[in-house]
Amino acid sequence: MLLCTACLVGLQLLISCCWAFACHSTEPSPDFTLPGDYLLAGLFPLHSGCLQVRHRPEVTLCDRTGSFNEHGYHLFQAMRLGVEEINNSTTLLPNVTLGYQLYDVCSDSANVYATLSVLSLPGPRHIELQGDLLRYSPKVLAVIGPDTTNRAATTAALLSPFLMPLISYGASSETLSVKRQYPSFLRTIPNDKYQVETMVLLLQRFRWTWISLVGSSGDYGQLGVQALEKQATDQGICIAFKDIVPFSAQVGDQRMQRLMRHLAQATATVVVVFSNRPLARVFFESVVLANLTGKVWVASEAWVLSRHITGVPGIQRIGTVLGVAIQKRTVPGLKAFEEAYARADKGAPRPCHKSSCCSSNQVCRECEAFTAHTMPKLKGFSMSSAYNAYRAVYAVAHGLHQLLGCASGVCSRGRVYPWQLLEQIHKVNFLLHKDTVMFNDNGDPLSSYNIIAWDWSGPKWTFTVLGSSTWSPVQLDINETKIQWHGKDNQVPKSVCSSDCLEGHQRVVTGFHPCCFECVPCGAGTFLNKSDLYRCQPCGKEEWAPEGSQTCFPRTVVFLACQEHTSWVLLAANTLLLLLLLGTAGLFAWHLDTPVVRSAGGRLCFLMLGSLAAGSGSLYGFFGEPTRPACLLRQALFALGFTIFLSCLTVRSFQLIIIFKFSTKAPTFYRAWVQNHGAGLFVMISSAAQLLICLTWLVVWTPLPTREYQRFPHLVMLECTEANSLGFILAFLYNGLLSISAFACSYLGKDLPENYNEAKCVTFSLLFNFMSWIAFFTTASVYDGKYVPAVNMLAGLSSLSSGFGGYFLPKCYVILCRPDLNSTEHFQASIQDYTRHRGST
Repeated sequence: MLLCTACLVGLQLLISCCWAFACHSTEPSPDFTLPGDYLLAGLFPLHSGCLQVRHRPEVTLCDRTGSFNEHGYHLFQAMRLGVEEINNSTTLLPNVTLGYQLYDVCSDSANVYATLSVLSLPGPRHIELQGDLLRYSPKVLAVIGPDTTNRAATTAALLSPFLMPLISYGASSETLSVKRQYPSFLRTIPNDKYQVETMVLLLQRFRWTWISLVGSSGDYGQLGVQALEKQATDQGICIAFKDIVPFSAQVGDQRMQRLMRHLAQATATVVVVFSNRPLARVFFESVVLANLTGKVWVASEAWVLSRHITGVPGIQRIGTVLGVAIQKRTVPGLKAFEEAYARADKGAPRPCHKSSCCSSNQVCRECEAFTAHTMPKLKGFSMSSAYNAYRAVYAVAHGLHQLLGCASGVCSRGRVYPWQLLEQIHKVNFLLHKDTVMFNDNGDPLSSYNIIAWDWSGPKWTFTVLGSSTWSPVQLDINETKIQWHGKDNQVPKSVCSSDCLEGHQRVVTGFHPCCFECVPCGAGTFLNKSDLYRCQPCGKEEWAPEGSQTCFPRTVVFLACQEHTSWVLLAANTLLLLLLLGTAGLFAWHLDTPVVRSAGGRLCFLMLGSLAAGSGSLYGFFGEPTRPACLLRQALFALGFTIFLSCLTVRSFQLIIIFKFSTKAPTFYRAWVQNHGAGLFVMISSAAQLLICLTWLVVWTPLPTREYQRFPHLVMLECTEANSLGFILAFLYNGLLSISAFACSYLGKDLPENYNEAKCVTFSLLFNFMSWIAFFTTASVYDGKYVPAVNMLAGLSSLSSGFGGYFLPKCYVILCRPDLNSTEHFQASIQDYTRHRGST
């Protein structure tokens, strides 16, 4: 694969060499070359390029009047200084000298020419295509530069087949870190990946989620905009407007006017400008011309500290400028080195014989004419960039130092291939003026950024360092109090499409951007998770939330607890009833042979009292947390017990009617009833029928403890499942029929002897029983709270109490308070009176 790439590159090189080398026969300036044991190449923009129409592949000649680039000049001198320091060092490459060949890369064609020159062999100045590229030995071992991403990508692509180290001091695009495409590329400027992450963190820090994004044509601006848009979108930041400033942009042209108009129309307060310096100048001149003020401009490192930009007339009115800048580093002695260069006698500048251009890109006539007064001023931005070029030279030197085995104090000179040096440069790790120099696997340095703000408060422009960013992962440390905002009261400007919603309100997107939304409260039972502001999340089964909540709360588990006041009252009443039942049973046992007890049913009374006691005992199952035994027994046992009582009550009333009314009128029926024990048989059949219903209920519609979540959003109701079952309804319908039967029989016996006439009391008790259960079912239909079991128990207690009070209490009163009425004579007299009354009627 590498050989195929080399062949394709070779075809281009052959064509380019024909023109490039044929047009450059002039000897380079001595300042651009230095002989040495091993040569390095430096590519620096000493002049700015000129746009011209070309009809053949000629190289743009750089040395033109008025095109001098001060910034590139400082980079140029930083490399010369670094090589001179290394050659004078006794510890780094002690017995080896470095030489250099420097090139002015004012244009893309000049950059290609320099790259081809670097790859050429010593002497014949041509490039040979060999089968084994690892044995190719050009005159230069490594290249420092070039400055921009576009040129670095071109140079890296040409050098990669030969694995010649290329260390750029200014190309920061993330794509250059792809080793598959650019295996020999390294750099001393941070990767734009970290710059983009830092800018996104800066936007998040001030909660700017609605921004405009402007980039410059070329890899640096376009790839930077692309990366920034992706990362910003992933972090919930929306791009209101995006555009690219073209290479051909001019202040005031139609293209820039349209861009300014769109920026003004966009509602975003924050504009991120990811641009190179030349196009950033055009952009901000257009901003000032359009009077586009009151915004926050977030700057990329390429222009944030450039005097070329801060010198735009009227730029101080555009608003607040924040940005990321490479941490300021200085090259010790660079200023003195440049001053010494300016004072040196370099002779008169050589004339130019071809119109306004000289015939070599290794000549700088303006450099040769410098004096101490005309020397370019070394400013902060240029110093930081110069340090990157200076650091690259030292990285190559340390790699060569390791390769030549100089640790022993003497270097073993010999032929060195570029790929061997590349391996060692990747391994370097050294301190350079307290700065650690090393590269990661992608050839990127371990550096950080400063966060800066422009300051126009004084007579001249300056900048304030607000903090810094470090990685990995990228973290931001910033002092916001140092920022002077352009708005009123020094408040942080807002840049959002929609204001934040109140707590517990979800965002409903309106339009294409997730940052533009309406606020809708979360419904009951849902909450707004801060990790997803666009969707209300349902609470768990055991949780609840009111409308507009940010969190869920545990549901309250409710049941009829024994500790509650209501429970104490019901428990006391039920216990009292149970004691009365037991006391009545004892009283009846003591007076079993008395007429009152015999007339009440004799031993049948104990069955009735026992059934009422069983029903009363079942009511204790309504207290406390429902359990399986309690759910199985409480309703079924009550229903069965009350059925036995009603059956006895019915048969007792029916039996009195037979004795007093049908014994003479229907003697055959009466004898059959007595001989076949009709009363006992009826009680057994009736009870067996209810028992069958209850067993079917327990088997088919088994009552079980359950947790009910639907009735109340904030409660978990612990209850049994019997209330909704068909078995429950059948059991209580059966008791209702028995109650009606008992009521009818009692009513028919309303004219019996006074001692046997129980119609009034029984009728009252049965009416009270009906009212109790009607009240219960009515309450249960409109109220579903935790006191439903209490209401159920109250209805059951009322039924049992009414049965006991209507049937047994009058008899207890006679036994205890009117013993004169509890005599055989009194009962016989009552029967005689009834007989006479019947006879007379």
